[in-house]
Amino acid sequence: MYVGTSGYSYEDWKGPFYHEKTDRSNMLEFYSREFNFTEINSTYYKMPNIFMFFNLSKKTPDNFRFSVKLHDSMTHEKTASKDDYMKFNEALKPITDNGKLGCVVAQFPYSFHYTPENIHYISKIKENILDIPLCIEFRNQEWNNADIYKKLSQEQIGYVCVDEPDIKGLVKPISVVTSNIGYVRFHGRNCEKWYNHKEAYERYDYLYGEDTLKDWVSRINFINDNTDFTFIAFNNHFKAQAAVNARMLQRLLDSLI
Repeated sequence: MYVGTSGYSYEDWKGPFYHEKTDRSNMLEFYSREFNFTEINSTYYKMPNIFMFFNLSKKTPDNFRFSVKLHDSMTHEKTASKDDYMKFNEALKPITDNGKLGCVVAQFPYSFHYTPENIHYISKIKENILDIPLCIEFRNQEWNNADIYKKLSQEQIGYVCVDEPDIKGLVKPISVVTSNIGYVRFHGRNCEKWYNHKEAYERYDYLYGEDTLKDWVSRINFINDNTDFTFIAFNNHFKAQAAVNARMLQRLLDSLI
């Protein structure tokens, strides 16, 4: 089981998590002393290159794992070419070759509806990333149904379980396993700012309480018992609240071993 945060190089983590004078180039080394996993989200905004992942790998111990977000052109714009996928796959080689890549994550927007065309599109992504493990995060509740679980299982595509605001239409917190990889993402429950915000970080301004995370422990153990690997990522990153909650969850999980 791997517990960590969605991203690690945030300026507003200086003080709450990093020392005030920590340089961005040293953040991952510091982070990896405490956590054994992180999501790389920058690849959603900018296509990565092989040097980026060579450097990330060099800064982390052998037991460290990464998950990597697919680029916007692959999940939101849906304009990526085969050449784009080939370049993306090639960029990951430093961490695929040394076993540090856990999976890639395709996070689809709320506007990605449950349709035959979109089901086919998911299959095309799986084809284009070749033998790299794939996990899918849906934002639209339409995708929570037995047929899609069966489809994902047949193609060995992981289902990303989420904890997010209880807003009509968003995916509810469930425990589903559709491949040998389990995945849970905690986005926080800031209902007020999920849609009504000026800055993107505002929607992730949320700190989970211990009782709330306790409710997830049995679900996470179920997922972990039915997979080879389980990745748990906290995306409530504002002011390092993700790191606080990752520590809290790890402590809760350790106390039950």
